[in-house]
Amino acid sequence: MQQLHFKEALLPGGWSRDVRLSLDGGRIAMVETGIAADPGDERHAIGLPGLSNVHSHGFQRGMAGLTETRGTSCDNFWTWRELMYRFVGRMTPEDVEAITAQAYVEMLEAGFTTVGEFHYIHHDPWGAPYGNLGEMAERVIAAAEASGIGLTLLPVFYAHAGFGGRAADDGQRRFINSIDQFGRLMESSRRAAGGCEGIKFGIAAHSLRAVAPDELAAIVPLAAGGPVHIHAAEQVKEVEDCLAWSGSRPVEWLLDHAAVNRRWCLIHATHMTDEEARAMAATGAVAGLCPVTEANLGDGIFNATPFFGAGGRFGIGSDSNVLIGASDELRQLEYAQRLTRRARNVLATSGQVSTGHALFEGALAGGTQALGVIGGLAQGHAADIVSLDADSPALAGRSGDAILDSWIFGSRRPLVDCVWTSGRRVVTSGRHHQAERVAAGFRHRLEGLLAA
Repeated sequence: MQQLHFKEALLPGGWSRDVRLSLDGGRIAMVETGIAADPGDERHAIGLPGLSNVHSHGFQRGMAGLTETRGTSCDNFWTWRELMYRFVGRMTPEDVEAITAQAYVEMLEAGFTTVGEFHYIHHDPWGAPYGNLGEMAERVIAAAEASGIGLTLLPVFYAHAGFGGRAADDGQRRFINSIDQFGRLMESSRRAAGGCEGIKFGIAAHSLRAVAPDELAAIVPLAAGGPVHIHAAEQVKEVEDCLAWSGSRPVEWLLDHAAVNRRWCLIHATHMTDEEARAMAATGAVAGLCPVTEANLGDGIFNATPFFGAGGRFGIGSDSNVLIGASDELRQLEYAQRLTRRARNVLATSGQVSTGHALFEGALAGGTQALGVIGGLAQGHAADIVSLDADSPALAGRSGDAILDSWIFGSRRPLVDCVWTSGRRVVTSGRHHQAERVAAGFRHRLEGLLAA
């Protein structure tokens, strides 16, 4: 049995001092507080539960920094998407595996211990299924296994280019499935996981513009009780097109026509009215917020006040992986609200006055719910643990909630020191144990892609 001792750790009931976690079989077998370290204990200063990254397109890590040049017209999400289609059109399965592994290594170094992969590249560059339908899923699983990150794989159903069943564009040919083929792809993907304990499954409908109502109803049962994710109301144009198609806004349509509940995660949900925000909160569904990507793409700012005021749950995701950092996502979430409201500490609550604590605990609770996992430093839970570097000047003299406030808002470099996933340490001194090997594979595949 492995034993970790922390001078201070964030437990489900709050901060505790002199905490010993006994790990066995990848889980926390015992939690003791107010206890001195034994000579055989592995000693650390600050312990936190690992966070869940609710929304990732791992392959897009290879595009980071390559879309920051202005085109001949006003750039927006839709012009960015055309660049993404051209990039993905050249990728081999080996490219996807190597780039996704790099993204996952960086997630672990940033304090994420589980990722929800919104996986929609299924076919070859010409849109033909691979002989093994689950080829691309196997590559994502291999990347997760190589990095050690926990994975909730969310194969994406994608059928149309727009509302009303518009035929798919050439750039989308690698994503497209019939319902029957998607069912077989799900079966193949589950087989590829081989019963690995660290891998869970759900399903994703790409969006209402890509999935017709009858198709949405048909694929939800394929989640088999797991999470159900969907992009919703990310763009103003998407809202306008949905209104023209149905007379309803995207989130409004989902709440009226789908059995949205705690298993669902609505990714972005950026452009909601106050009424939609309160109605979504009432379902118990999670808002999958990706503030860094939403800022990078110029999407807009989440309508947080009515949603959080009605008890809405949220998780954070790195989405396009243009910049991977748990603290970066949480800081951007709060700062966007401050700029919108022209106020400070907007997302702190009456019950939790520390903004850092409110953000971290909210992301922990909503993130684990959205990925169908259990989080927190408690007996019986997976040993997904993060330690912070207490020697950093950013944490000098800090304790309790001031640690979280300073990590999120007061540090110019990552403060993650060590990371354990299912009891196995994969990051030491802020560096993933396989970082060099994975980075070499990433560079090799990306240099080939960009030279093509």
